[in-house]
Amino acid sequence: MTEPGASATPSDERSLGTILGDVTENMSRLMRQELALARAELQESAAHAGRAGGMVAAAAVAAQLVLLFLSVALWWALGDLMNSLGWSALVVAVLWGVVAAVLALKARDQVRQISGLPQTAQTVKKIPNALQGHEEQNR
Repeated sequence: MTEPGASATPSDERSLGTILGDVTENMSRLMRQELALARAELQESAAHAGRAGGMVAAAAVAAQLVLLFLSVALWWALGDLMNSLGWSALVVAVLWGVVAAVLALKARDQVRQISGLPQTAQTVKKIPNALQGHEEQNR
């Protein structure tokens, strides 16, 4: 039973400071839980990426072996046609040399198109002025 003249319930008697403290505590707990969730999701994604990377590496090794054995088969087939394994080996080597040269030229063109991080470099240059309180110099 309440005292005469006291019509407020205990929850109504909480101070604004207590309410703000509870809100701050709840926000802090929520942020910690969200960070824990993000960490767990990142660990799971990293594990999947690691397994996928291993499978890609194994597939690349298998593909390299396929190319090796196809090259040997072409070498022997040409050797039968030309009656010379030496010359057929040279033909296969020249073919692979042409493939390597074409790929190297394409790679060089791709490397020349790399522009780096122009936007990041531009914004990083603005940091010292911002730290000193001179943001207007960044405009």
